[in-house]
Amino acid sequence: MREDAIEVIPVIDLMGGAVVRARHGLRQDYAPIMTPISKTSGPLDVIAGLLAIHPFGTFYIADLDRIESRSGNTQTIESVTAAFPGHVFWIDAGMRDAIEARSWLAQHKGAHLVLGSESLESATVLSDLVENDRIILSLDFRDDRFIGPKNLYDRPHLWPRRVIVMTLARVGSDAGPDMDRLLEVRRRAPSLMIYAAGGLRGADDLLRLEQIGISGVLVASALHDGRLTGGDLAAAENKIKGA
Repeated sequence: MREDAIEVIPVIDLMGGAVVRARHGLRQDYAPIMTPISKTSGPLDVIAGLLAIHPFGTFYIADLDRIESRSGNTQTIESVTAAFPGHVFWIDAGMRDAIEARSWLAQHKGAHLVLGSESLESATVLSDLVENDRIILSLDFRDDRFIGPKNLYDRPHLWPRRVIVMTLARVGSDAGPDMDRLLEVRRRAPSLMIYAAGGLRGADDLLRLEQIGISGVLVASALHDGRLTGGDLAAAENKIKGA
């Protein structure tokens, strides 16, 4: 039995200053989110709505404009982190090389930087930053294809302590987590903390992920659609406390 509950991390996908609804990784079709937990698609309202569901400690923010090589949402992200100083933020800002990454880390001392493999120019970025405790690697997959430097997936010694397995085709879907892919990554790096992203449907999937040793899961749609509730999350935590 795990000594702590699997960590659930809400996802905030930003585009043009608004939170958008992500589906299947088809970013050209993303639109500002309409959700029962928030009156607007503004990130401050959406995060406040998520915190009304459960006292999440960590949030993941994807700056989709930066990832797509457009002008990013830096000011919006800074306003979010300032408004919620007691929380941890994982931010994917489309970093491409070590120079960009080091500059970002120096400017955002309280946040953690997600290096998305789809954005990285070379695996050497990780060799320069793998020991930094604020670095997280996202291994990005579209369908069955790894997106990123060819030699990165086969060199787990370059991976930092925390690794996200991002299955883009399952984002915003009802397909369930990519269990086979997660098991494969866990086999390659058994000592690392593995986080699932894409396809979570509800509490049953949380249990399945926990059973195979996944440390956490990134979630958006299941929270907005009410398929994963505050009661589900509290029950998962209470189960661990009572074990």
